[in-house]
Parts: sequence; C-alpha cells; structure tokens
Amino acid sequence: MSKQDKNQQELVFLPLGGVGEIGMNLYLYGLGTAKKRKWLMVDLGITFGGEFEPGVDIIFPDTKFIEENSGDLLGLLLTHAHEDHYGAVVDLWPRLKHNLPIWCTPYTAALLRGKIADNSSGLKFDIREVAMSSRFSIGDFDLELITMSHSIPEPNAVIMRTPLGNVFHTGDWKCDPDSIGSAGIEMERLAYAGNEGIDVMVCDSTNAPTKGDSGTETQVAKTLMKVIAGEKNRVIVTTFASNLTRVLSIVKAAKAAGRDVVLAGRSMWRVVEAGRETGYIDPDMKFYDQSDYGYLPKDKVVLICTGSQGEGRAALGRIANREHPELTLNKDDLVIFSSKMIPGNEKSVFRLYNLLVDQGIRILTEKDDMVHVSGHPPQGDLKKMYDLIQPKAAVPMHGEALHLEIHAQFARDNGVRDAKAIRNGDILRLLPGKLEKVDEVFSGRLYKDGRLLIPASHDAIRQRRRLSFVGFITVSIVIDKAGNLLADPVFASEGIPIEDKQTPQTPLTYDVLHKEIKGTLKSVAKKSRRNKGVVKEAVRRAVRAKINFLWGKKTVCIIMVSQVTGGRG
Repeated sequence: MSKQDKNQQELVFLPLGGVGEIGMNLYLYGLGTAKKRKWLMVDLGITFGGEFEPGVDIIFPDTKFIEENSGDLLGLLLTHAHEDHYGAVVDLWPRLKHNLPIWCTPYTAALLRGKIADNSSGLKFDIREVAMSSRFSIGDFDLELITMSHSIPEPNAVIMRTPLGNVFHTGDWKCDPDSIGSAGIEMERLAYAGNEGIDVMVCDSTNAPTKGDSGTETQVAKTLMKVIAGEKNRVIVTTFASNLTRVLSIVKAAKAAGRDVVLAGRSMWRVVEAGRETGYIDPDMKFYDQSDYGYLPKDKVVLICTGSQGEGRAALGRIANREHPELTLNKDDLVIFSSKMIPGNEKSVFRLYNLLVDQGIRILTEKDDMVHVSGHPPQGDLKKMYDLIQPKAAVPMHGEALHLEIHAQFARDNGVRDAKAIRNGDILRLLPGKLEKVDEVFSGRLYKDGRLLIPASHDAIRQRRRLSFVGFITVSIVIDKAGNLLADPVFASEGIPIEDKQTPQTPLTYDVLHKEIKGTLKSVAKKSRRNKGVVKEAVRRAVRAKINFLWGKKTVCIIMVSQVTGGRG
C-alpha cells in the first residue's frame, strides 16, 4: 500500500461486493482527493444464502462505508436487472438517508418499479430512465452506455470519461451478435471506444478460466425447439426468472410444438410484465397461470418455473418434494434445467436431481445437450474484447479469487502492461499513474433474516450453525433458599438422541441427567448452593459434560433456575 498525497486529484475504484466472489455486486468509483471524493455507485446486488447461513435466504453487501460517506455519493447507476446487480436496491438504498437518483435503462427501470411495488414499503425512489446507448453526466463523470450481450435485455457497459482519463466498466457480457429478444453486442462502438483511448478496463471475470468462445442464445433456442417438439409428456423448463431472453426461446419452442405456456412464480410474472411494458414481449402473447396447469393436456403444456439452483422454496423444489398445491409431475415427464449450476449450489442441485429421478421423472441439463449457455465471457471472448478496447491497464471484477488471478494474468499475456487483482474493501487508484492500492475500508455482508437486516457476525447465525450440529437441551429446576431441589427437573430438548420410541437402546436418558443434577447439587458447598448463579453454572456444566460423555457431542445447554422461599431448609 502506497503513501498518498492527500491533495492529489485521483480516480479510485472501491468494490464492496462482487470482487473475490460471484454475486452481490457493488462497485464505487471515487473522483477527487483522498480527503474529499465524490462517489458514483455502479450496481447494488445480492447473493443467496446456503448451508453456512441457516435461515438466511438473501445476503447483501455491507454498505457501512458509503453510508458514512453518503453526503458525497452522487447516485447509483444500474448496468442491468439481474438480482446480483440490482436486487439490493429496495432494502439498502434507503439506508443512505438521501433520496439519491438511480439511473437505469427502461427494462431495468420496469423491473425495479415492480420490485418496489411488491415490497409495499411506501418509500419513494428517484428512478431516472436513460436510453440505450445514451450519453449523460453524473457529477464530473461523463458516462456513455454501450449495449452488450448477456442473458437479459439491456445489459450495459459504461465508458467513464473523467478529467483524469477514461475507464471502461464492462458490466456482465459475452460476445453474441444474435441475441434473442434484444440488440446484440455493439462491436463497432466498442472498437470506436478503443480507438478513442481507454486507460483502464474493469472487466467481468466469471468465465476467465474457461477456454474457447461462448455459445449463442440462437443455438440454445434451436435445441429447445428440437427437444420440446419430440416430447409427448409434460415439459417443465427451469431457468433464472430474470432471463427473459431464455423465456422467449422457450415460448417460441412451445408455440412451434403446439403447446401452451404456464408461468409459475411471482418473479416470472414480473419479468414477463416488464417485457411487455418495454416492448420485448408481444402484448398478445398468451401465458397461463399455474392454476390452469392441471386442466391442460400433458402433451399441450410447457411449464416455466424457478428453482434451477435447488432452492427449497422455489416452484421446482416444492414440486419435487410434492409440496406444491397446484403443480405436480408424473413418471416420464421431462424437466429441462436451462441454467448453469452456480458454484456453491452443487449439493442443493444434485439433491433436486435425485428427488426427480427417484420419481421416474427425466431430467436434461447443459451436460446432456445445449439447453444453456453462459452469459459471461470465456477466454475467446475476452481476447476479442482486449483486442477492441486495447486498455493500458486492467482490473478484474465479478469473480472468485481464482477467476480474478487468472484474468489478471490473461490480461498481461495479451499485452496489457498493468493488471491488478484486488478484493472487496481495497481502494485502488486507477488514475493518474499505475494501478496502486492506496487504502482499504471495511467490507462485509448483511443477512436478510426474516424482516431484519443483521451483520454476518451476528451471534444468532453462529448459534444456528451450532444448533444444526449439536442440538440443544433446556433444563428447568426449582430450588429452595438453601439450594435444595423442590421438584424433579423439567427437560426439553431438540436434536439430541435422548431415549424415545426411535432410540430405545440409547444410554442417554432424562433419568440419567436427573441423577447427574442431584449429584451435582450435593457436591456444591451449602453456602454456594444458595447462589442461583452458582447453581445454574454447576448444573449447566454437569449436564453438558454428561451428554458429551454419553453422546460424544457438546450440546447447547440452557438452564433455568427458580428459587422460592420455604420448602426444605
């Protein structure tokens, strides 16, 4: 980390999410001196909870740093409407204490308005729509949008022209000139930007380890057309709700096969409504609600639903577990996973596969046929981008540590003199001069736990993780003023194999624990036994130790002591 000239004008890059991980994107660009910068936020997204975060569905980047500096924040620019880029806006943007403007293109604006309406918070958001390929200013940032290709309409890269030089922020992208349902990547404008001169490119790294070129949505559409046309049973296609491009391909394939399309889930309907509002979906295109599913012949229906990542609450998970009130599958029906398995979701997805296969339901994944292509650039696409943009320096973003480091080396191998992989919380000076880490700030995660937002370090999450392994026992005892038991202890436990009808042979019983408590109280000095706190801790230690001796696990032990006057003395 270098020593800074506190009065030097500089442009810095500060990720608070999305660098060192996939998802939860939050990027800050700061222009000014180290003492006083004006910040522009690019994207504000989420990631999803897993087994490590029991009870948590959604995870946000911690915005503590920018909340403390919100007076210097100019606003938010959204590159596109995937959840990992805009999903945190409703929950986090109001925490910045100002009704700061949000700039986005029409499709993203439509989805954001729908999300706000569903939230019913009553909060007002200053959403400013800008046209595709438009040029506008936010403070001293002169911004120009360039249309890219991705698995959603209106993905944008951003040229940032500043008094110190030009930065190109790619957003999410791949090279697909024949994108379905929306304009493809604007290669000529990218070449023009490269000829003008780009000092730094901040670029998507998701598929940096993957060699070759990306597949196209047209290829996926042809495969879906072929597969659906050859089916005689129900066809269910699961994909990310926000992938309107894929939804359009599925609809086209269903129509060609003479099938009606059923949508399952509010998020699917929200995407379709936004597509109609912005002209990507013909207003006359008919979709059926899930309540109509059971009335349609099995050879005349295609169901599009969420749940491709094995999410238990999503439509497909509920169907596989036979818990959905309106949607069912039968033997020999086909489920097409038109999606990629996100790293970290492998267990959940394979569990879903097995649930379906055990019921005689057939599955088709990207490993079996070309029913999905990634929306991110492999090395062939990255090479094309570096050749077009010709940046003097490169900063990998949107990827885990391995992706970032491979991307940085790839940039060097392709003639970029200066490439640096950083992590969330690092402040990287982009201009002037060479890339250099000049500072670091707090970065972390916030969990959406029910209606509450709590930090990842909160004891509640740690305790839940522990409970999932060792269960808990609660013991309630009543003692007199001398510390003698007035009644038998009352026990309640969860997750501990204490003797019951299922485990009649276990040596771990409430009777054994009762004897342990009686023996413990006798061993405590009479004077100390009058102290509730001493009794509570002695009983806790004894019960926990006995369970550990018999079970081999240290459970969570909660002791409640009530002391009453009178009784034995």
